[in-house]
Amino acid sequence: MLVYDPATQFSDVCDGWRGRRISAEMGAALDVNIVLHPIPSLDSKPYIVVVGPDEHLWFCESGASKIGRFNPENGRFAEFDTPTPNSRPIGIIPGADGNLWFCESAADQVARITPSGEITEFPVLTSGSAPDGIACGPDGNLWFSESAVSQIGRITPEGVVDEFSDGLTPGCRPLSIVVRDGDLWFSEYEAGQIGRMTVAGIVVREYPIPTPNCEPRAMVTHPDGNIWFVQTKANGLGRLDAQGRITEFPVKTPDASLRGVAVAPSGDLWFTENFANKIGRMSPDGAIIGEYEIPTPNCGARAIIAAPDGRLFFSAHDAGAIGEVIPKR
Repeated sequence: MLVYDPATQFSDVCDGWRGRRISAEMGAALDVNIVLHPIPSLDSKPYIVVVGPDEHLWFCESGASKIGRFNPENGRFAEFDTPTPNSRPIGIIPGADGNLWFCESAADQVARITPSGEITEFPVLTSGSAPDGIACGPDGNLWFSESAVSQIGRITPEGVVDEFSDGLTPGCRPLSIVVRDGDLWFSEYEAGQIGRMTVAGIVVREYPIPTPNCEPRAMVTHPDGNIWFVQTKANGLGRLDAQGRITEFPVKTPDASLRGVAVAPSGDLWFTENFANKIGRMSPDGAIIGEYEIPTPNCGARAIIAAPDGRLFFSAHDAGAIGEVIPKR
């Protein structure tokens, strides 16, 4: 069932939602309710979304070149323009300094935004590097992928940038970065590998994924110590254990185009299916629990994040919205 609630359009701060609030009761058998919260700016194209230090959701608007903030308790949005026009922000992460840091892919910059919305931009060293994914390292620095030039970058809270490529497979195109065992682990989209690097910038090893050309993208560290990642072309999730062994788990829907993955407080894996327009759920042993239709067709589900209260949120890139997944049990 679709429910539409009219709302007034707002500009920089949206008290409510532009256009309509879209929800769908999926039925007791499916165990979830999915709601889309439209973003005020047209053509926003939201990408990575995270929970900020203020417990609001912060996300990159790659189409509008803005950073968005969403209060999940009252549905209010705020949006902040990047100083550089057409910067195409992609990845964002809370930093150890209490701010959020994000990558401006089209501007070759990494930027910092305070919880009040003040933005400072820092150029990276390599032109055309297309900074993408970003993570807070165990050393307190921010680490980011430069997918276009197959490098990993580091920026200090003061804005000092270094870049590392020695030991990486040429043309590997790193994307997502997570932390485990004090090291950085990253997906190599083009090489079909998972890489490992120390905070000194030394590549420890690259782990080939059994399925060739599987396109590993988003990654997440599970509380049990495993690293999970989506395989966009291989149509499933991969798991890298503490011994470096990789196990692959296919999803049921063909050509689903998995893009994002998150770990819920229950320990289950939730993931987005871009082409299939679904949200999937998998247990830590690799069993599929369910795949749930998103009520808005072709919404372009990308990143997904788990909130501490058990709700999940995802970026609906093509629909220009933040999606909410409310598990019923």
